[in-house]
Order: sequence, then C-alpha cells, then structure tokens
Amino acid sequence: MSLELHHELPQLQGLAPLYNGNARILILGSMPGQASLDQQQYYGHPRNQLWPLLQQLFGVDANLPYPLRCQQALAAGVAFWDVIGSCQRAGSLDSAIVGDSIRFNPLEQLCQQLPDLQHIWLNGGKAAQSFRQYQRQHADGLLATNTFKITTFKITTLPSTSPAHASLTFAEKLLLWRQALA
Repeated sequence: MSLELHHELPQLQGLAPLYNGNARILILGSMPGQASLDQQQYYGHPRNQLWPLLQQLFGVDANLPYPLRCQQALAAGVAFWDVIGSCQRAGSLDSAIVGDSIRFNPLEQLCQQLPDLQHIWLNGGKAAQSFRQYQRQHADGLLATNTFKITTFKITTLPSTSPAHASLTFAEKLLLWRQALA
C-alpha cells in the first residue's frame, strides 16, 4: 500500500467490550468488519457464523434481534471484544489492516474485571497474530506486576467465523469450537 493512500484512510474505531461480571469465556476478534462497524454490532455481517455457532454451543437464538442475542450470550458466560481497538483498513478484510496503524485495546484491564474468566477464544488467525503482538508489546508490564497476567487464562485460537474464511465448512468450524469447550 502506498504511503499516500495510507494517509487517506480513516482511523477506524472498534466496538466497546460487551461483558458482564460472570463471563467465563472472552471471544476476541481482530477488528470488526465494516458491516459490524456500520451496525455497531459484534459479528453483524449476515453471513458471519459466530451467532449460529453460539446457538449450537450455548443455545443462543441466532434469529433473535441483536440485543436479545447479546443478553443470551452474556447469560451463558460469554463476553466479546477485539484485540485491535483502532486501525486503518480499506474494506473489511483483516489482510487490508495497515500494520503500523494498529492500536490495541487494553485487554488486561477488561480481564481484571472478569473474576470468573477461564478461557480466551481468539476468533481467527489475525486475532491470534494480533494477540501475540499485543502480548509482546505488554510483556514487560505484565511480567513486572505480579498482580495480573493475561497468560493465566487458557487461550485457544479458533477458525474465523468470517464469511471470508470459507476453507472450512460450518460443521468443521463447529467441531473445533465445540472442542474448545472441553
């Protein structure tokens, strides 16, 4: 990407975390796609498979209006956020994120507010890559303060629920997501 185009791209802002105090699982995406940002809804693209997966795993009714789906997910102990808080990107693909524009969300601050948190699920390869980058950037602080370490949680990388990730069927993704519950 040319430097000129880089300056023309807006700095996109992600969504606020969606959680309550009983969260046992935190699903972290990379950065919401344009459809999700436009709707201000996690996994708002109609072909994203996250909500149908949560229906199979936790009984969340994927056909309910967004606020009710969120209530059901929260009641099941699931929270949502993204590793990247803001970035520049043309379109919705993770591959289009401009690397040096990434600003991470303060993940450790959220995790400190989730006393029952046991597991972080990274939704896709870019979320996993960004999480590792986040960990490298914050390693000194996390290791220096013995009060909190994000590495105390089980962390699992799962196949992306994005419609752009079509190399696995829904059934194959469901199997892998179900295994993360074990």
